[in-house]
Amino acid sequence: MTQTAPALDPQTTTELEAAAFRSLVAHLRERSDVQNIDLMNVAGFCRNCLANWYREAAEAKGVELSKEASREIVYGMPYAEWQKLNQREATAAQKAAFETNRPDH
Repeated sequence: MTQTAPALDPQTTTELEAAAFRSLVAHLRERSDVQNIDLMNVAGFCRNCLANWYREAAEAKGVELSKEASREIVYGMPYAEWQKLNQREATAAQKAAFETNRPDH
């Protein structure tokens, strides 16, 4: 039997979406071993994409948010600091997969 999602009022929907977003961000912060290129290759988005979407949503609401500020929200620290602590050079295999999986191909 197929189960359908319950009908939710807009406020509850927003609250649940916000909670899911916070859980996703917390999970990505904990999994600094997973590189952005890995996320891109498997899921088609990465932490930077998430930060961009956050910034775009803010701008749609008339809230000015810089690229750096939106990345800090997602990474939990300045992006340059996260890179220094966690980012590794992509392997040839990761780069090849990225080229194959890019949306413009």
